Amino acid sequence: MANNQNNNATRVHIPCRISFANIWEPKSINGSDEKYSVSLIISKEDKQTLRAIHEAVQTAKENGKGKWNGKIPANLKLPLRDGDIDRPDDEEYANAYFINANNKEKPGIVDRRVQPITDPSEVYSGCYCIVSVNFYPFNANGNRGVAASLGNIQKVSDGEPLSGRVSAMAEFEALEDEEELMKEELPDYLR
Repeated sequence: MANNQNNNATRVHIPCRISFANIWEPKSINGSDEKYSVSLIISKEDKQTLRAIHEAVQTAKENGKGKWNGKIPANLKLPLRDGDIDRPDDEEYANAYFINANNKEKPGIVDRRVQPITDPSEVYSGCYCIVSVNFYPFNANGNRGVAASLGNIQKVSDGEPLSGRVSAMAEFEALEDEEELMKEELPDYLR
């Protein structure tokens, strides 16, 4: 599924599960500029996508030589991270890589039929998406590397929400009718 869109060798469509989805409103992290951001969880089994990411990152490294005195530095910060190493206590990141992508511009968000989605409850941390990402070199404040710019998002399917909250449907039982309600051991003011 991963491909380089429009022959842009640094842009990749990444099938993934999204997490930390700040895609509806920009958010400031540690006092930085407000940005839209999302974490892309990519299965280690998805060799095609991982290969496309590696190729795009390599192209971004080559493009960065001008920023890095004509050569690729040995210790670059790279966007593809190993969930088993960097998030060992988070089961959602087990046997997966992840990329944190952000952008000051709001991503376009569409459904499977490429129709716009405007309801924030439709695309959330835990659902499955295809996300376009553009990899680019940076050299700022002594840090050098390749970063991931968030493009657009296509929701593919629902998934278990990753908010840590229990859904109301899972937490409560249905109250059938008034007679049942009266039999329940509820305080009088709730009857």
